Amino acid sequence: MIEPQRIRALIRRGELTGSSRGLALGYVQCNLVILPRARAYDFLVYCQRNQRACPVMEIGDPGDPVPRRLAPGADIRTDLARYAIWLHGERQPDRTEIGDLWRDDLVMVLIGSGITFDGALERAGVPTDRHRWVVNTTLPTEPAGPFRGPLVATMRWLTPAQAIRAVEVTSRFPHNHGPPIHIGDPAAIGADLANPLFGGPVPPLPAGFVPVFWACGVTPQAAAEAARPELMITHAPAHSFITDLPADAVMA
Repeated sequence: MIEPQRIRALIRRGELTGSSRGLALGYVQCNLVILPRARAYDFLVYCQRNQRACPVMEIGDPGDPVPRRLAPGADIRTDLARYAIWLHGERQPDRTEIGDLWRDDLVMVLIGSGITFDGALERAGVPTDRHRWVVNTTLPTEPAGPFRGPLVATMRWLTPAQAIRAVEVTSRFPHNHGPPIHIGDPAAIGADLANPLFGGPVPPLPAGFVPVFWACGVTPQAAAEAARPELMITHAPAHSFITDLPADAVMA
């Protein structure tokens, strides 16, 4: 049993409920969006138009909960530690499994996650275990049908030398958001540091650090508020799906 399979088994049994950050380093992690088939086309067009935030890695057949390309033995209904649920665009309480919500018309979309390149960053001397948040920005995404909204970003605080190395490393992961979208003043992209979506309160920037921003796979959740689909299920921020695919296999 490889490490991703071991971790998914723990999640399925309810023995692991926290963030997927730091788990199965060296394997691809994916963000999740599940929609009714009637909404899936517009969403996939939205992803195609906003590939930095929504790089699609697998699309399931309607009603099929198995990621057959990325993790053939997995079940998307149970193998994420926490799910976000949207009904008509309104956020519902998070869940740890979604079996009772599953329907024959639901389509699974797995989107590359920036957590994937954490192992490569660590090898390059760029720490990934601190100074990291998910934040809203005012940068617009390109709409498709009812799907529209601002770009959500992952912000990391790095030293200038670490930031240069991080650009070099993450540029080799085009299927997992690629290089940063912005380095420097958060206000230049309207980053909302007062209300981070994940990571806790943002303290004052320490001396010697610079904010570095990547496109984030939480972006579709913001689009759901505009699209207001009957049902939309996503990963909760930083609770990605861990695949069996080695990260080195998707490096450019």
